[in-house]
Amino acid sequence: MGEAPAFFVDDLQKGFPNGFDLKSKGSATATVIGNKAYLIGGADDESTLSIGVQIFDQTRGELVHPIVLGTKPKPCKGHSTLLLNEEQILIIKGGSTPDDCIWFLEVDTQYVRDQRKKWGTEVVAWSKGVKGYAGKPVVISGPSGVGKGTLISMLMKEFPSMFGFSVSHTTRAPRGMEKDGVHYHFAERSAMEKDMEDGKFLEVASVHGNLYGSSVEAVEVVADAGKRCILDIDVQGAKSVRDSPLEAIFIFVCPPSMDQLEKRLRARATETEEQILKRLQNAQAEIKQGQSSSIFDHILYNDNLEDCYESLKKLLGLDGNVTASPKSSIKGVDLPMDLSISKIDQKVIINCGNPELKTASKNLIVMDLSSLKGGAPGRTRGLDFYAIDSFSDGLNGFNQLR
Repeated sequence: MGEAPAFFVDDLQKGFPNGFDLKSKGSATATVIGNKAYLIGGADDESTLSIGVQIFDQTRGELVHPIVLGTKPKPCKGHSTLLLNEEQILIIKGGSTPDDCIWFLEVDTQYVRDQRKKWGTEVVAWSKGVKGYAGKPVVISGPSGVGKGTLISMLMKEFPSMFGFSVSHTTRAPRGMEKDGVHYHFAERSAMEKDMEDGKFLEVASVHGNLYGSSVEAVEVVADAGKRCILDIDVQGAKSVRDSPLEAIFIFVCPPSMDQLEKRLRARATETEEQILKRLQNAQAEIKQGQSSSIFDHILYNDNLEDCYESLKKLLGLDGNVTASPKSSIKGVDLPMDLSISKIDQKVIINCGNPELKTASKNLIVMDLSSLKGGAPGRTRGLDFYAIDSFSDGLNGFNQLR
């Protein structure tokens, strides 16, 4: 709790309709939704690590500091805001790099409502806007020795430009030649636990006293590179991902029988007798859960490796003439510091006078929001931009910037 910035107090207590925007002489804005005003940014933003968010409750005349989830935008010298609906506020950062200028602040989406219920307080969540789309991540699970690692290796070898692994986080110390950010993201336990609380992880497991987890950002980075992310995780991890907002394809790989699985484990000659018996015990529980639960979309039986691999490719749409998926690029457009924005249906008109548009009259950019996908705690994908000569052109949609 606290006091609202002085320049907002009188104005906010007057009451305004949804979507009304106020802007300070500095870099703060306020967007009104119902009896709440979302204060974004402030004079001290440049001394912090991200753009701040506060909520002014008009009925109580109090300032609330919400829990802020998602990857937060870096501070900037100025931004513009626009209410898209009662769930989202669009933020355009003036003078920012092309890959960092479009952001969405979710204030009442399903994800935010779930988090609000969990925390029992006000919650908002950031999501970066990105051009283009990305293929759904692929979650592959199965008991140890079933051959899922071999199947994934075959997939990566045949389609190296289409698939990628996310780099996991761990609290254990690096071993040998392991490099931070390459083999793992090595993290302090307290920092990783804080990120877990903030909803930044899809799944986390404790192994021998150390935490291992797949973060939302690590999966998004693979998608930013134009690849589909493969997550090789156990059944409990798959359940956590299924319960998250991430839209993925879930595949469980089964052995033809427990006898065959035992033969494969013994043939590897990498475990002691005690370890083999433990893996077989765990396998029975995993197979039962994998076959009977609603976690997985597809079940593959690996009685013949080549046949199973062909079935996997068919599930992923790779059994015919394969072309690379459209690359998801985080490149946007260069926007100047001074700009104004307005909304017509699902199109946002940005008046920026961008000199790169070559003619003085072409100072308008349309951002099409009609095909957005994703959202917090990950990216919001599907942005499309095109230049227009006038507002009437914006309704026709031509001269697209690709």
